[in-house]
Amino acid sequence: MQQPLHRRQPTADDPRVQRTRSRVLAVARELLPELGPAGLTYAALAERADVTRQTLYRHWPTRAALLFDLILEGPDIGTYPKPGTDVRTVATAWLKSLRAGVSVPGLRAAVLAVSAEADHDPDSAQALVRIGADRHASLNKLLEPSGVWISEDDFTLLYGPVLARLFLDRGKVTDAFIDAVVAQWHSALQHAGALKRSRKSSSRTAQ
Repeated sequence: MQQPLHRRQPTADDPRVQRTRSRVLAVARELLPELGPAGLTYAALAERADVTRQTLYRHWPTRAALLFDLILEGPDIGTYPKPGTDVRTVATAWLKSLRAGVSVPGLRAAVLAVSAEADHDPDSAQALVRIGADRHASLNKLLEPSGVWISEDDFTLLYGPVLARLFLDRGKVTDAFIDAVVAQWHSALQHAGALKRSRKSSSRTAQ
């Protein structure tokens, strides 16, 4: 079964390589909430995962690369939505999947660590941009049956309130909150004519 875009899986010829990667990432997800970003050193990770530091550097030359894979190769928590023709339904399911993902302590800590380091570490800044691009592409892939393509700005307007509630307000993201966000977002798209333009653009591309 093809993995959704938010779960980028490496294509390793040697199954042992994949098993090593998976084990190290699983251990890193356990250690990150426990030790914090500063405590997740390659020495600590190598000891807990029972691998050498050379192995870690071979897979992840930089710390940002490790955090990047921690996020995009997160555990399958069974909430990723399916493509659909109704924009509001897909957007709602996608936000609920996002909420579930950042509720996993290891993933949440990885997201916060990459964000915190992006201001002074170019690799982390690049990783953050790539994560956003991956999420944007995943949503547009889900929306393909609807004929709607969401711009980068519209994408930010969708997920922004959810991350603000979680990380800035330190509040809960309820189903009712997600419904309200999607309703306002969808209404704004309709008012701007973005949905009609997207459908026309998709039709011309298909022809």
